[in-house]
Amino acid sequence: MNAARKLISSHLVSGEMKAGAEIAISIDQTLTQDATGTMAYLEFEAMGIPKVRTKLSVSYVDHNTLQTGFENADDHRFLRTMAAKYGIYFSKPGNGICHQVHLERFTKPGQTLLGSDSHTPNAGALGMLAIGAGGLNVALAMAGEPFYMVMPRVARVTLKKKCRKGIAAKDIILEVLRLMTVKGGVGKIIEYAGEGLKNLTVPERATITNMGAELGATSSLFPSDEQTKAFLKAQKRGKDWIELKPDPGAEYDEEIVIDLSRLEPLAAAPSSPDNVKRVRDIEGTPVGQVCIGSCVNSSYADLMLAARILRGHKVHPEVSLSISPGSRQALRMITENGALTDIVSAGARVLECSCGPCIGMGQSPATDTVSLRTFNRNFPGRSGTANDQVFLCSPLTAAVSAITGKITDPRDVIKGSLSFTLPERFVIDDSMILPPSPRPSKVIIERGPNIKPFPVKGALEEFLRAKVVLKMGDNITTDDIMPAGAKILPLRSNIPAISEYVFSKVDPAFPSRAKASGGGVLLGGMNYGQGSSREHAALAPMYLGIKVVFAKSFARIHKDNLINFGILPLTISPEVYDSIDQDAEIELPSLAKEVRESSEIRFVEVKTGRTHRSEHGLTDRQREIILAGGLLNYVRSKKV
Repeated sequence: MNAARKLISSHLVSGEMKAGAEIAISIDQTLTQDATGTMAYLEFEAMGIPKVRTKLSVSYVDHNTLQTGFENADDHRFLRTMAAKYGIYFSKPGNGICHQVHLERFTKPGQTLLGSDSHTPNAGALGMLAIGAGGLNVALAMAGEPFYMVMPRVARVTLKKKCRKGIAAKDIILEVLRLMTVKGGVGKIIEYAGEGLKNLTVPERATITNMGAELGATSSLFPSDEQTKAFLKAQKRGKDWIELKPDPGAEYDEEIVIDLSRLEPLAAAPSSPDNVKRVRDIEGTPVGQVCIGSCVNSSYADLMLAARILRGHKVHPEVSLSISPGSRQALRMITENGALTDIVSAGARVLECSCGPCIGMGQSPATDTVSLRTFNRNFPGRSGTANDQVFLCSPLTAAVSAITGKITDPRDVIKGSLSFTLPERFVIDDSMILPPSPRPSKVIIERGPNIKPFPVKGALEEFLRAKVVLKMGDNITTDDIMPAGAKILPLRSNIPAISEYVFSKVDPAFPSRAKASGGGVLLGGMNYGQGSSREHAALAPMYLGIKVVFAKSFARIHKDNLINFGILPLTISPEVYDSIDQDAEIELPSLAKEVRESSEIRFVEVKTGRTHRSEHGLTDRQREIILAGGLLNYVRSKKV
């Protein structure tokens, strides 16, 4: 077996490991972050279970750390008391980004991790099967329930030889994105192999597995080998190491071969992670902002490489450079060895250890300004600036360009070797990770006024007549559906309030139109719902009365979230999509009956009388969830 199938087989609870079949796997660890965590813990609390049933669950605060009002601070207090009461570790604000801290302190080869953040596959760098999911799925995993998914195909990416000077791990994953696109990983686990692995450290591997989320992949995975062992030993977690590798001659569903010695510096141009260009082809483009950080490129190694490039130089007068360390461990180490002095002396702005600019939480670029970022996403407007021009690149390209004031190939500036060896010992200080209370019965859950009850819906309608409230194009992201940013993120625990911003970047009038028509249905193109795991992109539309989403195809996590909240995802042909206009009225005359009995759902366009066909592609279990009106209703019915 390949390594991915080994991990699945060792955790298989039900189902057959055939591509396309539904399986269930047991979950060893969970993680949440504060933008998704408050709702996930409200969902967990509603299940009435006294303590989490995983081997380890960790609640991180890393998204909503900009406290311009009481809302975020109230959520942090709620999360801390929930963690203390229910057996969950709590990583305080300032301790770092969930994926970076989890990699350093908790990730274990051979185990499974489910996280309410789409970049959870970051932990695949250490030989862990790590999957991003909606908060409700994570809440169920904390309750001891298995995680259901369609058995993925496994694609091998074979890395040959080694990278030359000026080439970074970011360039490797950008090359994979160039080859596979943002839809190419859907329904797949990407497993890395080849001689090139021995030269890739765990932080470099994490850059690759992290950004595998932009492929739409279920997960990304490296073997657990000598690099893994060295990293864990340096983190004083040597006992957590086990070897995990594919069998000789293991089979894969497809293979991509990349010769690392032929790679050039790459960048993703606006406004998609797969719009990949050679830096050579865009060099000279003036840059107004450079941001180094986010969960994909904020490790100690990334910061050290940036510091070495910046040493003895000054940031260009017309450039704003910000650095966001991924963890307090990384920040302490560059402080103690003097690298932070090099960064500050160059003129960089040092931000706190959090997601920050990556989710539009500060550092929005100026109008008509190119922002060069080491982040994982450059969806339109994600930075907080409408019509932004965000390029994604490696820390090497970013640091060099911050000095020159224009996009610059790092090979033209870097002199000598930039090779970096990880330390034999990292600084270990877990004082900002709070363990659960030894007296949970004494813990009082503290809730602020912004925390509202979890909304639920009724069972699926037998007959539905509704208006197409919004028609959209291809690659609609969860940022398009439910934007982030400093204004909206504090409302994540208040669905009535946050629902006022649904599709605000696409059609600001959508919430009022949805309410005026009593809800309705949506019409989307290819890859509808790509991007983050935010279940609010399904939960808030459900609150506004959206019953069905028709689309040419769906992104995995968002489709699961729609099902979880009782919104029926239906796949239609391009011809059907083209024939239906916004505001068209449709009827689904036998909706619940056809969900029960067929894979095909008929619907009628009222004005023309034309009958169209769609496919739901639901498993038997998913049919029951949709018929019940959502996953929470389904779980409650099973426990009665």
